[in-house]
Amino acid sequence: MRVPKHIGIIPDGNRRWALNNSLTKDMGYDHGINPGKLLFKLCEKENIGEVTFYGFTVDNTKRPAVQKLAFTKACIESVNLLSKENCEILVIGNTKSSAFPKELLPFTKRRVFGKGGLKVNFLVHYGWEWDLNPLKESTSSKKTIIPFIHSKDISRIDLVIRWGGRRRLSGFLPIQTVYSDFYVLDNMWPDFKESDFYDALSWYNEQDVTLGG
Repeated sequence: MRVPKHIGIIPDGNRRWALNNSLTKDMGYDHGINPGKLLFKLCEKENIGEVTFYGFTVDNTKRPAVQKLAFTKACIESVNLLSKENCEILVIGNTKSSAFPKELLPFTKRRVFGKGGLKVNFLVHYGWEWDLNPLKESTSSKKTIIPFIHSKDISRIDLVIRWGGRRRLSGFLPIQTVYSDFYVLDNMWPDFKESDFYDALSWYNEQDVTLGG
């Protein structure tokens, strides 16, 4: 089977899952933590080289305060949970914003845990405009302005998997997903099953890879 080198994960449906289970919307995020670890272990088992989790976006912070607190807490716990595994963690997001959790600042440069190996990226308080539009002033005497992207240390993504049934990327790493295959599951992220992962891999194995050629 042809296995993707890098998988992007959009773990959607937490709030809808909570409502379907007679919970308040904010309670859904806590139930999305364990699926992240299960998926990490499957990636490790199948020798996936890199996986990127979509934590929360700049736009997500417009939600009610109780939800904002819940998904921020879930992101912190998810990063800390995987830091106990053999992996290399990088958190990407607007660290200059008060919405970026200070607990994750130590992870904004890639850190190796255990024996290292699988690269794990988390997008936390991420925005595609923030990622693509910053300008950097060179140190030359001419002070040339050059563009750059904050997510430059994240490689091209082969396969994006989205839970929750929505057929959109929601601003997920527009540069790295330029040639990604996109697989959508209708079930919600907290209902993650091992078969979700393998169904996506089987589907990916059937796609052609031309990269525009």
